[in-house]
Amino acid sequence: MASQDWFEKDFYAVLGVPPDSTQDVIKKAYRKLARQYHPDANSGNPTAEQRFKEIGEANSVLSDPEQRQQYDAVRAMSRGGARFTAGGPNGAGGGFEDLLGGLFGGGTPRGNVRFTTPGGASTGGFEDLLGGLFGNVGGPGAGPGAGPAGGPGFRVPRGPRRGEDISTDVTLSFRQAVEGAQLSVRVPGTRSGETRTVNARVPAGVRDGQKVRLRGKGRPGEQGGQDGDLVVAVHVEPHPVFGLDGSDLRITLPVTFAEAALGAQLAVPTFDGGTVRVKVPAGTPSGRTLRVKGRGVATAKGSGDLLVTVQVIVPQRLDGAARAAVEQFAAATSGDDPRAELMARARRDPTGAGDGSR
Repeated sequence: MASQDWFEKDFYAVLGVPPDSTQDVIKKAYRKLARQYHPDANSGNPTAEQRFKEIGEANSVLSDPEQRQQYDAVRAMSRGGARFTAGGPNGAGGGFEDLLGGLFGGGTPRGNVRFTTPGGASTGGFEDLLGGLFGNVGGPGAGPGAGPAGGPGFRVPRGPRRGEDISTDVTLSFRQAVEGAQLSVRVPGTRSGETRTVNARVPAGVRDGQKVRLRGKGRPGEQGGQDGDLVVAVHVEPHPVFGLDGSDLRITLPVTFAEAALGAQLAVPTFDGGTVRVKVPAGTPSGRTLRVKGRGVATAKGSGDLLVTVQVIVPQRLDGAARAAVEQFAAATSGDDPRAELMARARRDPTGAGDGSR
């Protein structure tokens, strides 16, 4: 944004602060509005996006003491009704000479001020004059936004720029994933080849392969822009007994055929080193999952559950008495066919044809 555009912009109104505000007041106002209108919090809202740009533009000028001084001077001209027209004869409308007279505390006789480009007959040009007014921001060699081909003009202030995101990987033990962990991660620094340490908290219940976004832990922003984020890809080492499913813990419980068939009260280990009694109902099939409330991962939103999956164990060897008992059981249940429903479903045609109906 060129400095001449400052005539049309009221940055104090954009941030909602009075013109005599301190830098701390301006900073607090900017941060509050930036959080309110940040694109991450207003996805798909073009009005909020435009408002966010205006807020950043205002902050980039008012947070820089030199630019703020220049802006206040330009706005003072605007409020004073400066007119950029040539003075006419016979008392015509006030020209730019009147403006200069007001700036320097006295009237300037018409015709005594020469506005020519450098290199002309006059020793001082219009651009040189403005350069002196605004801290030598114009003139040859001015920064980006100067006049054509590096000639005279006004400097274009750089707006706020959000810092870049940084991605990294971490490996957690299973316990760290369950309980949460405080990590110290080495990430690239602000200069090439440098590194820095970022301390961050990974929440309890993080899953293997999950990406955790840590706001403001990336590269620093520029000109008052927000800092980037640190995106951490998490790898969780497996546990020999427990599995992690969000805020729930999973465990497989081996049971005998008799326990599954007749029902039983069994002790199940918990992650804290204790046990909990679980009722296995009579007739529980292998693969059924029983839920123990509140014995999972403890998070800020509450505790998850312990999910107990029953696995019926078949003996690898049977001695004489056990074999005889199983044979007696087989004879007693010989009329039951556990595969009858399976075979019927396999033969059934979903279209209704060939299912024996007439």
